[in-house]
Amino acid sequence: MSLRNTLIKKLIAFLMSGWAEGTITEQRARQEKLSKYTRLPVDVQYHPVDAGGVEAEWIERSESNLGVILYLHGGAYALGSITGHREWIARLAQATRMRCLALNYRLAPEHPFPAALDDVAASYHWLLSQGVDPSHIILAGDSAGGGLALSTLVRLRDAGEQLPAGAVCLSPWTDLALTGASNHRKAKVDFILNRDTLQKYASYYVVQHNVANPWISPLYADLTGLPPLLIQAGSDEILLDDATRFAEKARAAGVNISLEIWDEMFHVFQLFSFLPETKQAISQIAAFASQHCRNS
Repeated sequence: MSLRNTLIKKLIAFLMSGWAEGTITEQRARQEKLSKYTRLPVDVQYHPVDAGGVEAEWIERSESNLGVILYLHGGAYALGSITGHREWIARLAQATRMRCLALNYRLAPEHPFPAALDDVAASYHWLLSQGVDPSHIILAGDSAGGGLALSTLVRLRDAGEQLPAGAVCLSPWTDLALTGASNHRKAKVDFILNRDTLQKYASYYVVQHNVANPWISPLYADLTGLPPLLIQAGSDEILLDDATRFAEKARAAGVNISLEIWDEMFHVFQLFSFLPETKQAISQIAAFASQHCRNS
């Protein structure tokens, strides 16, 4: 590992330390407080909106005209918010020239499955009711939000509905049963996540349901007929196999999928704007969105 990456990881490990300590309420409050220190791009507008009964926010540049990114934040289905992801989503809006609709979907344990999935579906249907063509919509999300995006595609496909142009998933959590070998193989290098903590949050969301329900863990779904997908993950995260196994299964089902594994990178590294890898990754996302919205 390079000296640069070692120092960066130590800094980010310090910033991320203790994120799962305390009660859920304390964890959420701590995340909201940290988000106050982020600097938002000045050329991006932020407008709250009710998206089919779901609290949401438009994050967009004035010249955004390519389509809409429906963005689902991470946080293990119990944490996270628009506030904590606003700076990242604003950079995404800048790079893609797309309007971003960020959701505050309902969180566990107060609102377990299928509340979050219902909220995403409701917001997607709201976009359609506003005249947005499905071929101009990209679903996107990180971590649990990435898994939720994939579960939404499966649910829409199962219902015979029109699917969006594609989806972008950053380090998606696709297997809440945590059966991937990387949960153990990468445990010593992943300084953000650990299997025991993820098991606890999975239990908040899943409750009495089968963890292998494909609308909960999209790794177990029939993936036939899904739209083009872009998955990005770091080589040094315990959820690496959630990305690689899903990509392998999707490819076998005939899905047009691009899998990018970023060497020496950690879970959802794209949230840290100062990394050169982040700039490259967001360029790849912009190219994917432009290609598939245009082709649609």
